[in-house]
Amino acid sequence: MNRKKGSFAPARATISDVAKAANSGKTSVSRYLNGEYHRLSDDMKQRIEAAIIQLDYRPSQMARSLKGGQTGLVGLIIADITNPYSVEVMRGIEAACRQHGFTLLVCNTNNEVNQERHYLQLLNGYQVEGIVVNAVGMHEDALGMLQQSSLPMVLIDRKIPGFSCDVVGLDNREAAILATEHMIQQGFEAILFLSEPLGAVNTRIERLQAFRDSMAAHPDLVAEEAESALDDNAALDTILQKFNHHHRGMRKAILSANGALTLQIARTLRRLDLRWGSDIGLLGFDELAWAELAGVGITTFQQPTYQIGYAALEQLLKRIQGADEPISEQAFSGKLIVRGSTTR
Repeated sequence: MNRKKGSFAPARATISDVAKAANSGKTSVSRYLNGEYHRLSDDMKQRIEAAIIQLDYRPSQMARSLKGGQTGLVGLIIADITNPYSVEVMRGIEAACRQHGFTLLVCNTNNEVNQERHYLQLLNGYQVEGIVVNAVGMHEDALGMLQQSSLPMVLIDRKIPGFSCDVVGLDNREAAILATEHMIQQGFEAILFLSEPLGAVNTRIERLQAFRDSMAAHPDLVAEEAESALDDNAALDTILQKFNHHHRGMRKAILSANGALTLQIARTLRRLDLRWGSDIGLLGFDELAWAELAGVGITTFQQPTYQIGYAALEQLLKRIQGADEPISEQAFSGKLIVRGSTTR
């Protein structure tokens, strides 16, 4: 009989339905599904197999996993899925999951407090075996919830003050020193380190401190620093206008603390009719797909984001499997990609 338009799909067959169709008990069906054929007669196995085919019965993998104490699920919480850094990290994590037979549940909080709380509760509800957290941008109350969780966890990029947890990310000090020394060697006399508000974000703080240390060895050069929110165009306009005006006649450059900010700086320079590479130098953390195509090209510091994601998942699996080794911090080296924005 044809189903009427708008009617509900037939209910999914249950183990009770299989037992009834096979004229057996649910225990016998469970033994068949678990491969315990030696505990069933040949006739019983045939009846159960026929009932499964007739009803198109498909056992719930989640229920079977929970019964065995393992779900094979790993959670990933990221603050902003539109950030190219996050996308590449996610690719590495997903590849490692496939390699080790795990399934990845991705939760994008979009820097919203309610979403952070919701996803933390959701992942607990799905009984994930561990969580990877790219916490940059996460709010303090969400981080507090993470600290209270007993789940195995690995942080990417950002440490949580007072929270003992494995961390995988970039060697920020080494990277910022390499970037700063490159601009010094290129003859820039005034350099501005520009970051989103520092807060307690260790990556921004570590990069700024390395910049300060490098510039301190060159007291004849001008070192400035400023903070601006990504969406505050007026603030960025003011910061860059003042920097450009105060150091007229000097070879000057901007060191951007991350890729999202580099994009906003590029837009601001366009608004101010300033050209990177001739009017002002520009170097940004994170390689961007469009960096080589923008004007004379923008010099970037490329993070090994894929490798960072892969390593984070592998470290998480060690914890899931019960490794009790001391908390570790894996710091990867990056690569400076020189383009026209910082060359003479």
